[in-house]
Amino acid sequence: MKKDITIPEVKDVHIAVVHEWNEDFSSHDWVIYLINNMREPMESVMIMSRGKHRDGRKTSTFRHAFKVVPAKSSIRVELIMEDVFPFLNEFILTYFKDKTLYDKTYMAAPNTINEKNLKDLPVMDVQGVMID
Repeated sequence: MKKDITIPEVKDVHIAVVHEWNEDFSSHDWVIYLINNMREPMESVMIMSRGKHRDGRKTSTFRHAFKVVPAKSSIRVELIMEDVFPFLNEFILTYFKDKTLYDKTYMAAPNTINEKNLKDLPVMDVQGVMID
């Protein structure tokens, strides 16, 4: 029965966007990071990202997989272009911890990824935009 299924709550795991310097292209780029602020590693991590605009446009869907994300660490996921900031950007995270499957959807509302929303990020010694 549906009432017998327990869905574990995702805690201390974040998706953030960091505006960082790209040495290769001599430019500032916005980059998506997965932050594991737990005391345990995350295993079999999968992230799916996509964007939808209110006028019907959609971005490509990207999928990323990481075998392990160590405790108290962050991992670079993907570059995000400023052209999609007006979109509703969605990141679906799935991972295992202690043989339990966890799942959470993070949403960045249109135009919330910007310099005004920067704040200190856990684990990383930089500022970024936290996506909830």
